[in-house]
Amino acid sequence: MVDKYNHKKTFMNQKNMANTLAELIFIPAPGVGHLKLTMEIAKLLVNRDQRLFITVLVIKPLSVSSGTAVTAYIESLAENNMNHISFILLPQDETQPFHDPKDPSNSPIEFINSHSKYARNAVTDLKSQPGSRWIVGFVVDMFCTSMIDVANEFDVPTFVFFTSNAAFLGFTLYIKTLCDDLNRDVVDLSNSGTEILVPSFVNPVPTKVFWSGVKTRSGLDFVQWFARKLGEAKGIIVNTFLDLETHAIESLSADTSIPPLYPVGPILNLEGGSGGGKPFDDDVVRWLDSQPSSSVVFLCFGTNGSFDEVQVKEIARGLEQSGYRFVWSLRRPPSDQTSRDPSDYEDPSVVLPEGFLERTRGIGKVIGWSPQAPVLGHEAIGGFVSHCGWNSLLESLWFGVPTATWPMYAEQHMNAFEMVVELGLAVEIELDYMKDLYNTKANTIIVTAEQIESGIRRLMEDNEIRRKVKEMSAKSRSAVVEGGSSYASIGCLIQDFVRDNF
Repeated sequence: MVDKYNHKKTFMNQKNMANTLAELIFIPAPGVGHLKLTMEIAKLLVNRDQRLFITVLVIKPLSVSSGTAVTAYIESLAENNMNHISFILLPQDETQPFHDPKDPSNSPIEFINSHSKYARNAVTDLKSQPGSRWIVGFVVDMFCTSMIDVANEFDVPTFVFFTSNAAFLGFTLYIKTLCDDLNRDVVDLSNSGTEILVPSFVNPVPTKVFWSGVKTRSGLDFVQWFARKLGEAKGIIVNTFLDLETHAIESLSADTSIPPLYPVGPILNLEGGSGGGKPFDDDVVRWLDSQPSSSVVFLCFGTNGSFDEVQVKEIARGLEQSGYRFVWSLRRPPSDQTSRDPSDYEDPSVVLPEGFLERTRGIGKVIGWSPQAPVLGHEAIGGFVSHCGWNSLLESLWFGVPTATWPMYAEQHMNAFEMVVELGLAVEIELDYMKDLYNTKANTIIVTAEQIESGIRRLMEDNEIRRKVKEMSAKSRSAVVEGGSSYASIGCLIQDFVRDNF
């Protein structure tokens, strides 16, 4: 009798679950790049399970150009009649500055934290609407972990979307262990010029590549808080895949103190880059169409990537000396400390060596901002000189293009170390270059033309790395289709969204 009752109860639960609609609250970090990546995983989820609906709470950045880009992107999505996904644009809190050069580690986080009250109000309004769906979880960007507290007020679990890699996630969590359990002075350690063992890395990690966030006292305080908040999540969704970061994923999964991991990548926005809605220039397309396959080096340094005139001239000389064809996305540094946004040169010759454009006419193109993915996806591209943002590295692997590393800030040095040393999927131009986003006049090392030339030659001529990158490209595409590891991980994630609620 009991068995029959339990069987009937299970059947009814399954039936109710199949007929019930579930709501997820997504909160991306401010900026169109984060919003686009959030949209990619949101579309993936609702396409996999029609019971899921997603409401995206949008924190609009204070920067006029960034805010305009966010608004334009949302409007473009509305024109495409997005099913199961809707947006709520949160009010702006203009009393909390997004940039504070005196405290760069915390100001963006404080700006996000100041929107908690607006997120709380939006969810309250959503729940009060007639016919509202059952809210089964929050999915928050890694920079929005303070919103876990808002989710807790509604007794709803939070999943963190960690947009970087599993090895770096492991490093971040290990910082808490170093401080709390091993009583290490991480700031001193970070500046000691030594190496330490980190469980999510196979090789000892040089302290010179440590995340810049742990190299100051205020930064370390933030990282410790960040690691604690990650530990409060019900699960961590990571933009990576098992074949790429096998060791890191297995080490994290084996640690019972860490929330469950969902490697769902590569999650990519292949329609354009994060810097705006500018299309792929027809002139660049035509020029690339006329070049031999895998013959062109693409230099692009991300949304905040720019150099002073001295470094620009060294890059130009290195390119010219290498003799390789190139497309170079050259950006003007911000004019002052109130903005981190580079711009395009009206006339790039003002910072390039005299006669450079004339001497390289026909073998190279100097351009401004351009969507990155369409360039990497062109068959003429044979190598990528990159700042090593994680999205950029995933795109290069997706298209099977080897990378030469030139990290600048944040965790990019750790990404570069993983690609070069851990995985053997990139060559090194530089690992020590450090760019201060809040002080454009701060001293940095100069990467010489000879280093750049040598790196480009290795990038274009190392056939073993090219072979390994092509193999990983195939694995990245296999991971996201039915039968792949990330496809399966998405399925587990959906089950865990609904399992405890219906």
